[in-house]
This record gives sequence, C-alpha cells and structure tokens, in this order.
Amino acid sequence: MCGAKNRSFKTAILASALGAFLAAAPAHADTDTTTSTAAILRRLEFIKIDDLNFGTMYAGTTAGTVTLAPNGTRTKTGGVTLHGTSHKVAEFAGWGTYNQRVSVSLGSNSIFITGPGPAMRVRTFVIGSTPTAVLTTNPQVFRIASTNGLFQFPVGATLEVAANQPAGTYTGNWNITLNYQ
Repeated sequence: MCGAKNRSFKTAILASALGAFLAAAPAHADTDTTTSTAAILRRLEFIKIDDLNFGTMYAGTTAGTVTLAPNGTRTKTGGVTLHGTSHKVAEFAGWGTYNQRVSVSLGSNSIFITGPGPAMRVRTFVIGSTPTAVLTTNPQVFRIASTNGLFQFPVGATLEVAANQPAGTYTGNWNITLNYQ
C-alpha cells in the first residue's frame, strides 16, 4: 500500500516538473506561403492539370528504369529502389463536342531531364485511353465520348536511371499537341 502512494507521489512530482518546463518554453510561430490556382477552360481548348512526376527513388549499382503507368502505378527494373508516394502521372483536360475527333501527338518521342548528374532519358509516353496507347510524334486520333464534350486524360512514361545516378532533382520539358478535328 505504501508503494502505491509513493508511485503516485513520484508521478505528481514528474507531472509538475514537466508542466513547469513547458510553461517556461518560449512560444514559436512560423508562416509559410503556398499557391492556389484555378483554370477556366474554353471550348476547343485543353490544359495541363498536373506535371509528370516519377517521385523519389534511389539509384543502385546497376542501371534500371522507373515506369509510371497512366493509372498511376509505378514499377521499377534493375538497381532502382522506389521510395514514397510522391509520384504522379501528367494529367490534361479539354473541351470539345460529343463524338468529335481529336488527334494527340508529342513534340519528341523521348526527352532528357537534367540535374546534378548525367541527364536521364524519359521515353515511351503512354496515354490513358481505352485501350492505352503509346504516344509518338505521329498523331493518334481519339473520339470524345462524353456527351457534354468534357474530357480528361493521363499520360505516363518510362524513366531510364543510370547506375550510381547522382542524387538530386532532375527536370525537363516535353510538348504534347492536341488538335480538334
């Protein structure tokens, strides 16, 4: 019985000491800035909603690839180790009319993204159509299936990662062209 009272007393002393310590700690506030955006779409126009982001990975002692499928699934080959869930497919939206034909093509079949180490090649761009299709510089023709003419489509691709690729952020640009017919 005496031991129980003693433990209670020690807990009360510890709680008081912790409370005094927290009360003595200086207050800290911080401010950060973020961005908010909105896009208004006009008929016979298309816009980019999201950039293609392969996410975070570790390069191994052997080369490998990271493939981001149009449905958002990320896979790897070779010495690459995937980390986290920051990856995202590119996403586009447009507005035409029901059953209208639209051709989609790329400015180049592959691009290079650059950073602190050797450039890495991005290739095999795949559009999330049904069925999926590889996009190239030769236009692929699709039909707008929604009755209101609004449509959205994802694009994935494959990234080639060299053995021992230096750490850092790598970026690059690619062009996609959409022509309403």
